[in-house]
Amino acid sequence: MLDPRPLSLRVWLMWGLLAANIAGCSGGSFTLFPAGDFLLQETKEVRRAVPPSVPAPRELEKTVLPPYLVQPGDTLLVEPVALDSALRFPADQTVLPDGTIDLGRFGKLIAAGKTVEQIEVEAAAAIKAVEKGAEEINVRLINPQSAVYYVLGEVSSPGSFPVLGRETVLDGILAAGGLTDKASQCNIILSRPSLPGGCRTVMPICYRHIVQLGDTATNFQLMPGDRVYVATRTLTESLLPCLQPCPCCQGLQCPCCSPAGAMFPAATSYTSGAALSGAARPIVAPAILSETVQAIRDDE
Repeated sequence: MLDPRPLSLRVWLMWGLLAANIAGCSGGSFTLFPAGDFLLQETKEVRRAVPPSVPAPRELEKTVLPPYLVQPGDTLLVEPVALDSALRFPADQTVLPDGTIDLGRFGKLIAAGKTVEQIEVEAAAAIKAVEKGAEEINVRLINPQSAVYYVLGEVSSPGSFPVLGRETVLDGILAAGGLTDKASQCNIILSRPSLPGGCRTVMPICYRHIVQLGDTATNFQLMPGDRVYVATRTLTESLLPCLQPCPCCQGLQCPCCSPAGAMFPAATSYTSGAALSGAARPIVAPAILSETVQAIRDDE
């Protein structure tokens, strides 16, 4: 049987019920027509959770990065090992756009795409070709510029940041000034660069688990070229944050993200199984809620 009330009245009743209950579930602002940084459909399809067994360094299992390859913009220091050596070189060398450094009377040397050890061997050979019996030299990387990661989307200061070798996803978000008030805490991803036509690596980040539970499962160690992307909250997340299923929870029962289709947040805590106070408070009548949520998701 059709509802005799006009459609507009039904819609306003739904919105009224939601507005009356939303204050107890969300303290953030929302807009009827959200605009910002949203995940592509392709990204949602590629995004996959990485099980703990997969070799992906995390906060408590960090690894040493591969040898650094010098690139244009990096700064090198070439100096003799002996302090009383008569050898003299130009001051700190910034690798030029053509990939070379200038060794003065010993000529130019291609440094881009090589490790510091390789540059040291080739520089020593170039010097000894001009001056027989020259002392040993040392090459140091003093200002690396090309090893960076990126934090983009709903963060206070998006941009590129240098990789020191110990950063995790949480470090990257904090370096970018933290999340904005429009950030979707359930739609943060780490994308690892890949070749054109190659396999894509997109890993979901559960920000709430990282900061509230100390869960390191998705607090991955950042590698050069990584992109941390924080999406904007959708309308569904803004209106129903307590009911929006989190794609990175993988079915875990946690107080911040309810299972798909559940009416209430999980009634047990993530670790101990103790009952959560107030967790079973209903938001709105099930029939109206179901109809409204589906309408919103269809619009998105």
